[in-house]
Amino acid sequence: MQNTDVVVIGSGIGGLSCAALLARYGFNVIVCESHSIPGGAAHAFERNGFKFDSGPSLYSGLSYSPSANPLRQVLDAIGSELPCVTYDTWGCYLPEGYFDTSVGAEQFCEVLMKLRGSEAVKEWQQLQRLMEPLASAATAMSPAALRFDLGAVQTVGRFAPSLAKHLLNTIKLTRPFSRIMDGVIKDEFTQNWLNLLCFLLSGLPADGTIAAEVAFMFADWYKPGAVLDYPIGGSGALVDALVQGLERHGGKLMLGAHVEQVIVEGDRAVGVRLRDRQEIRASRAVISNASVWDTLKLLPEKAVPKQFRAKRQATPECDSFMHLHLGIDAQGLQKNLACHYVVVNNWELGVMAPQNVVVISIPSTLDSSLAPPGKHVIHVYTPGNEPYAIWQGMDRRSEEYAEQKRSRAEVMWQALERIIPDIRSRCEVTLVGTPLTHERFLRRHQGSYGPAIAAGVGMFPGASTPLAGLLCCGDSTFPGIGLPAVAASGMIAANTLAPVNKHLEMLQDIKCI
Repeated sequence: MQNTDVVVIGSGIGGLSCAALLARYGFNVIVCESHSIPGGAAHAFERNGFKFDSGPSLYSGLSYSPSANPLRQVLDAIGSELPCVTYDTWGCYLPEGYFDTSVGAEQFCEVLMKLRGSEAVKEWQQLQRLMEPLASAATAMSPAALRFDLGAVQTVGRFAPSLAKHLLNTIKLTRPFSRIMDGVIKDEFTQNWLNLLCFLLSGLPADGTIAAEVAFMFADWYKPGAVLDYPIGGSGALVDALVQGLERHGGKLMLGAHVEQVIVEGDRAVGVRLRDRQEIRASRAVISNASVWDTLKLLPEKAVPKQFRAKRQATPECDSFMHLHLGIDAQGLQKNLACHYVVVNNWELGVMAPQNVVVISIPSTLDSSLAPPGKHVIHVYTPGNEPYAIWQGMDRRSEEYAEQKRSRAEVMWQALERIIPDIRSRCEVTLVGTPLTHERFLRRHQGSYGPAIAAGVGMFPGASTPLAGLLCCGDSTFPGIGLPAVAASGMIAANTLAPVNKHLEMLQDIKCI
């Protein structure tokens, strides 16, 4: 049996952010990760010299400090560097045709003028003007100040004057973005474009995406001089930076440590029991970075009220993913390949329709260390639009499964062939991932992208639970899905346990106050 102050279940970005910050606050922390690789849905892996991102590939707000991105704030708080290469353009294959688009204030207006005309440009400019005060409101207080205890009076209170100035706009931020968009944007293409951006951000279109999330995006993407970032070394470098910060401050990461159950004694979570029957006792808290559904599986039947369990179990889920991970021969390919491409096959089906949206990432165009000389590494995925039901119960060793993998991967091959027509003949490494892959390796309920909690219908719950000593972080808790959001959730959980004076000291260090 081991003893510690806090044990964190899962080494996803939320869990690592939480654990590293707790270690910085002076707590003894142990992170238990079931997989042999840390990082959760953002982990990296290597095959034949090709370094693959398993999940997220689009980053911003990481290459500079101070930054409004909570993930950059965590890295600053724990003293971890993350060298990045920056870029500003990606390619779009849409029903209207192909175009390049850039972050920044003006370039999308040029695209709109070419595709839709001056009226669409006027609408976009009006939306930008409308979003400016909302973006200011969204960044008026850093999520790093939040905590779920009375200490919030002091930490959040530091931002009271700024929040009061933005009060009316702050209220608007809690509503679905569609309420703002629909009042301004009449052009059908621009509506489709904004629904696509919302879907890529949150897993839901504009009517389900909270306006605050889009306001953050406008603040970051549509400002003069805006850039996108890619960590040198890929998502693995990001995970390593968090792990190094955790260990630098005295925390511990245990790999291959599958948590079987949360130990509850006297109506309090007091530790975890691993699959090998080892126990880790936690004097201050157990923090679950697992999804809401997977966390419930770890709790003894009577550990939480039936009503709480039933409500959390009924949380709606986003769909899952299909993945293509390819290592290819790049000889003779065009030199101006973009790092990212987005493909939409049919607007009328809607951005959430299965196999309708495909995202392509070729990060070795920015970081040649990810592939052997003369090669490229490619990640193609259907972003949270692959239904789990058609895979449920399949034997992964069966021919039926193999055939369905081939069939369901075809849309990704076809999307990639728009960019590299002879891609199939260039492959040296070919890996296909399915919802069952997500479920198995990432311990994700039904391989899901995360909760599909629509803005205006429900809210992501906070870190606390009815079980004393049990907190949660990750994409099942406030503020929700996405790397910045899960990093914020980890910060909030860590802050809730931290002495207020140390919390305020951290905010000063990352230049939030």
